[in-house]
Amino acid sequence: MALAQQIQLVHTITGMPLDLSLSPENGRDTPAVKESSETGVNPYNGVESCMHEAEEVYLTACSGCHGHIGEGKLGPGLNDDYWTYPKNQTDKGLFETIYGGARSMMGPQASARTMDEILLVIAWIRHLYKGDVEGAVWLTDEQKANFVAFDPDHHKPEAEELECEIPAQ
Repeated sequence: MALAQQIQLVHTITGMPLDLSLSPENGRDTPAVKESSETGVNPYNGVESCMHEAEEVYLTACSGCHGHIGEGKLGPGLNDDYWTYPKNQTDKGLFETIYGGARSMMGPQASARTMDEILLVIAWIRHLYKGDVEGAVWLTDEQKANFVAFDPDHHKPEAEELECEIPAQ
């Protein structure tokens, strides 16, 4: 059996390969990380059972700079069509920016968050999106057809945690 080919992840600013060994070991071997490492696509996107956990990680790690609903504060907004780094429109690009850091205050999260947590954060950022769904290159055609924009006025965190599971392909 042939080994799956992994995509090359590079630093957003320098273009140098990212050192994935900096990530905590406990979140490197999940099915989501394995799939994303092969495809560059985040399998957590649109998976409702994972949104509670994704929201918790985002609120803990990202909301202080990017706002509770991705509206932007010290850091840029993450819920619209503007991307400081256009590559962040893709899951691969956004992973690279979060993992390796970028300019200004966006420090690398490589050792602070597991690779799996970074994928969950990306899924939550995608969930917060309020732009034109046709511009959401991270969504499949099926996901675009079923996309419901996040409504912060009617959002209630899950009362009970669901088991976060990626649907079988």
